[in-house]
Amino acid sequence: MRFNTLASAVLAGAFALGLGSAQAQDSLRIGVEGAYPPFSEKTESGELIGFDIDIANALCAEMKVECTLVEQDWDGIIPALQAKKYDAIVASMSITEDRKKVVDFTNKYYNTPAKFAAKDGMFDADGADVLAGKRIGVQRGTIHDDYLTTVYKDSEIVRYGTQDEVYLDLTAGRLDAILADSLAIDEGFLKTDAGKGYSFFGTDHNDPEYFGEGAGIAVRKGEDDLRNKLNDAIATIRSNGTYDEIRKKYFDFDIYGG
Repeated sequence: MRFNTLASAVLAGAFALGLGSAQAQDSLRIGVEGAYPPFSEKTESGELIGFDIDIANALCAEMKVECTLVEQDWDGIIPALQAKKYDAIVASMSITEDRKKVVDFTNKYYNTPAKFAAKDGMFDADGADVLAGKRIGVQRGTIHDDYLTTVYKDSEIVRYGTQDEVYLDLTAGRLDAILADSLAIDEGFLKTDAGKGYSFFGTDHNDPEYFGEGAGIAVRKGEDDLRNKLNDAIATIRSNGTYDEIRKKYFDFDIYGG
C-alpha cells in the first residue's frame, strides 16, 4: 500500500481543467499505475494485469458500467484524478489522514504490512540504529518514503520513480536495504529469479499513523454517489466469492486484513 505526496496534488488539481463528472454514468475511468507488480504491471504486449487490475474490472462488472483503465505514473496519480483524467484510482493507495484532506476514499479492499528486505543474512534487525548510515531504497512519494524520512533520519534514503527501479539498484549493489509493501516485495521480487539470495528482515511495519487503514479506492472530494457505489461493489464481490477468486490468482493467503 502506498501514499502520494500531497502538495503537488493540490496545486495541480486546483489549476487543471475538468473533463466531466463521475456521477450518474454508464462508464467509469479508473486510474492505474502499471508498474507495481503483482498489483499492477504490463505484459510485453502492453496488456495491464495484476490484482488491482482484476479488482477494478470486477467492480466495474458488478456496477454494470463500462470500465476504461487509464495508465498514470505514480507521482501524478492524484493530480490526474483532480484534473478529471479519470474518475477513481485503483492503485494500492493507502488510506491516510493526510490524503483524506484532498480526496475521499472507499472502504479498504486489502491491508498488508510493510517490511524491509536485503541480501540474505545482511541484517538481523531493522531498527533505526541498526540501519544508521545505510542506503535504503524506496519508491518516491509513498507511505514507506514518509516513514523512512520521519523515523530513519540517520540513514541515506534513496528515492525512485518506480518499485522496479528500487529492485534493480538493490541487486546492483547500490543499496543496502529496501522498504515497501511486504506483498509487493515478496511476489514482485523475492519470488522472482532476480530476488534469489535476498530476504525479509526485521518486523512487520503497520502503524496506522504512518501506514494508514489499508488500501482504498480514491475519488474526488464530494463524489459520494460514486464512492457509495464502489463500497457496495466491494462488499458484494467479497460476499459472492469474486474477491477470493481474484486473490487466489496472486496470493495463497488472506490479504484483506482484520
